[in-house]
Amino acid sequence: MLLLAPPPSNGAQGGIMDMVPTFLMMGAVILIFYFMMIRPQQKRQKEHQKLLSSIKKGDAVVTTSGMHGQVYDVDEATVVITVGNNMQIKFDKSAIASVESK
Repeated sequence: MLLLAPPPSNGAQGGIMDMVPTFLMMGAVILIFYFMMIRPQQKRQKEHQKLLSSIKKGDAVVTTSGMHGQVYDVDEATVVITVGNNMQIKFDKSAIASVESK
């Protein structure tokens, strides 16, 4: 047990002062994590919400499952897409992955 004990600190500089570099390193890791992962995800989410709110009748869209079609009707939370020979399928708006440019 005596071998596992930390060495005695010298005077008043022990304790908190030894932990400052650790706190700085943890802060740096959190900042890097924020700028590399969280912020870009929030940016993509805002762009996708803007895309969903701009969908209108007649737009060519692709769903998250890969189905291509043309918007027939738009509701607050749903979209009716025409695929094939006048076959209409109702999707949640969140299922739209992209709007194809004409």
